[in-house]
Amino acid sequence: MEGENNTCVREFIFLGLATNPELRLLLFAVFLAVYGATMLGNLLIVGLVAFVPILHTPMYFLLGNLSFLDFCYSSVTAPKMLVGFLSRANTITYAGCISQIFFFHFIGGIKIFLLVIMAYDRYVAIFHPLRYMAIMNGTVCSGLVWASWAGGFVHSIIQVIIITQLPFCGPNKLDNFYCDVPQVVKLACTNTFVVELLMVSNSGLVTLMCFVLLLVSYSILLAKLRAGSAPGQSKAVSTCASHITVVTLIFGPCVYIYVRPFHSFPADKAVSVLYTVITPILNPFIYTLRNKDFKTALGKLKRRKQKLTL
Repeated sequence: MEGENNTCVREFIFLGLATNPELRLLLFAVFLAVYGATMLGNLLIVGLVAFVPILHTPMYFLLGNLSFLDFCYSSVTAPKMLVGFLSRANTITYAGCISQIFFFHFIGGIKIFLLVIMAYDRYVAIFHPLRYMAIMNGTVCSGLVWASWAGGFVHSIIQVIIITQLPFCGPNKLDNFYCDVPQVVKLACTNTFVVELLMVSNSGLVTLMCFVLLLVSYSILLAKLRAGSAPGQSKAVSTCASHITVVTLIFGPCVYIYVRPFHSFPADKAVSVLYTVITPILNPFIYTLRNKDFKTALGKLKRRKQKLTL
């Protein structure tokens, strides 16, 4: 079957993380537990932010959106990976592969832009504390979040449009457990040098610039906080430190994957596991274990549940 872009490959084969049957079962159990914890942890944060009044602030509104995105982000790749551990032929259709790339970069793009918005939120809170609620009101926060969704869509649809113009006539084996731009582009039956440049510009350079911008902005914020010129210094330092940790966990692997030529390296799969499976489960723990407001909200939720069960 040959389409408009001369594609005759109907499906791609994932080589996955392991070939040994016993190791695959072990990995299935481990990643199933991780995926389940990711779902519960992020949905718990979304629920707390939505229903506990103490968390009805701009910062927690943005954090709730980040947790929802982590829930969706993990769901793009983890279910297919888990099925692959139990099946002999771990395949995905051409249309399914393109769809996975779209949603993977759509949600990933939203997360990148949302982290920039969260950095701006912390800037306003620290440098303009008296005007914070007026500047970061509900309308502004909602508008910024919708803008991040629009940015993620534009980022993703550009990648999909470019990839669907490439011809795929074989081979069709992807040395990974999900479809992503670098591996898929390398399977195209044509010279992909220009396409790789476009992809690096779209994903790599944008990611790198946002990463540098965020590191510089948080460095300035921490320098101001350590100077003791802002109220609530200890809490703000803890919040900024949590944000920096999350930013590093998300942007570090992305910079490694996309800001370089599309060649395979031994660490690629490990890095892919880190930012598609591990990072979404770490975010809830990073934000909640050190956050008094979340602990208070969780305590209220437990007491409310106990009253209902009595």
